[in-house]
Amino acid sequence: MESTPARELGAGMFVLLGFAALFFLATQTTNVESYLDDQGYLVTARFEDVAGLKERAPVTMAGVTIGRVEKIEFDPEGLNAVVTMRIGEEFNRIPDDSDASILTAGLLGSKYVGIGPGGSETYLGANSRIDLTQSAIVLENVIGKLLFKFGTEGGDGEQATDPGAGR
Repeated sequence: MESTPARELGAGMFVLLGFAALFFLATQTTNVESYLDDQGYLVTARFEDVAGLKERAPVTMAGVTIGRVEKIEFDPEGLNAVVTMRIGEEFNRIPDDSDASILTAGLLGSKYVGIGPGGSETYLGANSRIDLTQSAIVLENVIGKLLFKFGTEGGDGEQATDPGAGR
């Protein structure tokens, strides 16, 4: 096949339109404002393990994104992780006895913070702290415990014994 200027121009236009389409899709599917927004109030929560939680991860309540994780720090005195979240200012009626959990989107998906509503008549505000927390479930730890449990059982369901234990 012979290379002509018309074919080269057509191939170049095709590639250029492809990049333009990718750029358009990237800007339409990504909510850039949610990463740049500094409106709202800060709330902290302490977790024993934040395994895989990242800054800018969503904070949700009833499946609706109400904020983002702003900062994750280690507290050397309490030996736990302190997660600072920025909650949108329009979500100002979250009871102060609500609980926070680190959840996984899908089986192997990314981590996010889910807030479960409490029943208090007072609400979270600027620099509030959520006291009831549930840390991330680390899949490797669960599998390890499960394998250890099955490893200590015999083939017939009875507890396995050490053959040299009676000596």
